[in-house]
Amino acid sequence: MTMIGWLQIILFCVITVALTKPLGWYMTRVFNGERTFLSPVLRPIEAGIYRFSGVDEKREQHWLTYTVAMLLFHVGGFLIIYGVMRLQAVLPFNPAGQSAVAADLSFNTAISFITNTNWQNYGGESTLSYLVQMLGLTHQNFLSAATGIALAVALIRGFSRASARTVGNFWVDVTRCSLYVLLPIGIVYTLFLVWQGIPQTLGDYVEATTLEGAKQTIAVGPVASQVAIKMLGTNGGGFFNANAAHPFENPTALSNFIQMLSIFVLGAALTNVFGRMVGNERQGWSILSVMGVLFVAGVVITYWAEANGTSTLHALGLTGGNMEGKEVRFGIVASSLFAVITTAASCGAVNAMHDSFTALGGMIPLINMQLGEIIVGGVGAGLYGMLLFVVLAIFVAGLMVGRTPEYVGKKIEAREVKMAMLAILVLPLMYLGWTAVGVVYPAAVASMANAGPHGFTEVLYAFTSATGNNGSAFAGLTGNTFFYNLTLASAMFVGRFFMIIPAMAIAGSLAAKKSIPPSAGTLPTTGGLFVGLVVGVILIIGGLTFFPALALGPIVEHLAMNAGQVF
Repeated sequence: MTMIGWLQIILFCVITVALTKPLGWYMTRVFNGERTFLSPVLRPIEAGIYRFSGVDEKREQHWLTYTVAMLLFHVGGFLIIYGVMRLQAVLPFNPAGQSAVAADLSFNTAISFITNTNWQNYGGESTLSYLVQMLGLTHQNFLSAATGIALAVALIRGFSRASARTVGNFWVDVTRCSLYVLLPIGIVYTLFLVWQGIPQTLGDYVEATTLEGAKQTIAVGPVASQVAIKMLGTNGGGFFNANAAHPFENPTALSNFIQMLSIFVLGAALTNVFGRMVGNERQGWSILSVMGVLFVAGVVITYWAEANGTSTLHALGLTGGNMEGKEVRFGIVASSLFAVITTAASCGAVNAMHDSFTALGGMIPLINMQLGEIIVGGVGAGLYGMLLFVVLAIFVAGLMVGRTPEYVGKKIEAREVKMAMLAILVLPLMYLGWTAVGVVYPAAVASMANAGPHGFTEVLYAFTSATGNNGSAFAGLTGNTFFYNLTLASAMFVGRFFMIIPAMAIAGSLAAKKSIPPSAGTLPTTGGLFVGLVVGVILIIGGLTFFPALALGPIVEHLAMNAGQVF
């Protein structure tokens, strides 16, 4: 570990916090329907979209109607992605002549992108045409991200409103998020990435002659536009198989740093949106503090583990840390920081091979996902996931002091607690249940590249990543099989929508309640005590679900590797 490395981590944290308040102010105005500096240009377009689609922007929806609209919206997205992948061979913008994608892989990919997971059982440059990358994937990167943010805003309205039957209008929220937030930032971001050296072209793949005289085909395409939204929307799906380790997706140290920032900024800003909408910005800062404590702890452990390596590496004369699977242009600190960010934020983009991390270094990304992707999390999804844990923490605090639990002026009662627990417990049901099947079913075991605890972790990581809608992988597992295409798709679907529906039920329940003023017995929710309480509840509930699985994987592997055994 070096001083330069710690300075990079500190600089990242400082810039993220500095951007939280201005972005939160802007996004609050967008979702409240207030005028912004982009309104003169975008308001006519927004109004035109409503007229064309028959949406009354002033008519709000009940939480159930809001949720049904969201689900129907995703049915349409699934059909578009599945259709263009199956018809790829006869569609235009296919310079490499890619054939139709297999039915099970198309199904897996369609589910993956509508759930904001972007799990990829394929190599983008060797499987998909430009049209599929743009129409099927990039467009859904925008819409799945906008959906997550819209759902978070709907839940915030549940906390901020009193005696209300509605939580907003799904079509309006998605439109405003896409027009005023994702598109403007995405355009500027894309131009920055082109400047850094990322291709943005519809031209053919480039034929080159190597120094040895051999012929090489270099894949290019509309890369920068997809990379921008994959990071900004915490989607993570790469244009190339190597993802953010590919020099055409992440060519420089500057592009790497900006990509890490873009993964976090919108999710962090939503905590400020929460504070502003409930009338107390300190509430948002306390939630961000909970996220920050868990994030910093993860970064410290991962950086320490990768910088120190293992005794096995030292015995081989490989000192100076674990550089296996890492790009030299990024090094250990940028690779470790990226790994924690991408799994804390439900992004899934990777600039290093997580399968090559040390056992403890790879454990932290796994824990980040198994906690429910709440450490900033996916755009929107991280906030509503964190608020579920806040509901449980407030309930626990109420039990300890013998009073009805309250949070930002709303009583937390049995209905909200039951819905929060339902949303949280469905996650371990998926990743532990499918892992149990995957390590005994012969066709699934055949996909494992490693035996022992590391092979077990590869399977556990895959189902954890899918359930948490992350999309990163240990990559030692062959995922493009009928078994994994279907089971991972089911994990992605349940992990996304079976968490959303209870969260929206909580939004509707809270919105209908009266707001009550704080009293002498009300637990303060803006100080260090509250932050510690929420962190404790997260670790206790998370530990009960993931620790038994972790004990069989990374921890056993760490002990074995330091005893001179390699798996």
